[in-house]
Amino acid sequence: MYLYRSVDSEGNTIDFYLSESRDKQAAKRFFKKALAFSYVSKPRVITVDKNPAYPIAIQELKEEKQIPEGIQLR
Repeated sequence: MYLYRSVDSEGNTIDFYLSESRDKQAAKRFFKKALAFSYVSKPRVITVDKNPAYPIAIQELKEEKQIPEGIQLR
């Protein structure tokens, strides 16, 4: 199992997701879930590890208008 976890700038956990795979579909599912909560403000920056699926998932979500264009991926 792979753990996807989002934290805010203070280190507090916003959301998490367990997945059997670490691919584009899992990354998209997690990002959509984590950003869907109304109490979570939209991030300025998303910091990730070197998984090559993240940039692809983020770009697809931007094209689908699921996340704003201005978010920086670091």
